[in-house]
Amino acid sequence: MDESYKTVRRAASAEFTEKKSRFIGYCRPVSTEEEALAFIESVRARHREASHNVYAYILRENNIMRYSDDGEPGGTAGLPTLEVLRKEGLTDVAVVVTRYFGGVLLGAGGLVRAYGKSARMGVDAAVRVEKLLCRIYSVKTDYSLYGRLQYAVMEGGYILKDTAFTGGVELTVCVRLDRCAEFEKLITEESSGRNFAEPLGEEYIEVEIK
Repeated sequence: MDESYKTVRRAASAEFTEKKSRFIGYCRPVSTEEEALAFIESVRARHREASHNVYAYILRENNIMRYSDDGEPGGTAGLPTLEVLRKEGLTDVAVVVTRYFGGVLLGAGGLVRAYGKSARMGVDAAVRVEKLLCRIYSVKTDYSLYGRLQYAVMEGGYILKDTAFTGGVELTVCVRLDRCAEFEKLITEESSGRNFAEPLGEEYIEVEIK
């Protein structure tokens, strides 16, 4: 499993008009090629009257990277759409750019700029995020040490996922894999050996890219 990767948070779209041609950039997270193709087909079905439905997607699964110009001159549509994803370092993402031709030719350079802009607007609307593979820890303590341990967790830049209050307090903390040893040491030291960090498993945690 990758320790981290960049993708988008949600399905979204954005549009603009260039010399009477309407461009709509659709973007969404996908995890398999089947999901990507289903997304592309759903956009096509929605815009059957459009002049072009250009697409590009990149997947972690088998390192797949594909694009289509959908009838536009070669290299003017699908490739600039794909380049937006590549330059951003995004994966598990699919983009479809729908174009309704407005009667004015844009030329090769104009098409490259328009499709790249539309793809970027779609990505912006979908929100870039980083998925961090973290180990999830349970830290059980009593109320006398709760404030101290909570402060240590937050001050250390770890992700406090949940706090449960029962007979004592249980903190659920997400820790990047490369920081696990220091986190376990921190909890032991801050509690003077009274509490320990118990690993529960691993999962990806989402952090928005500013």
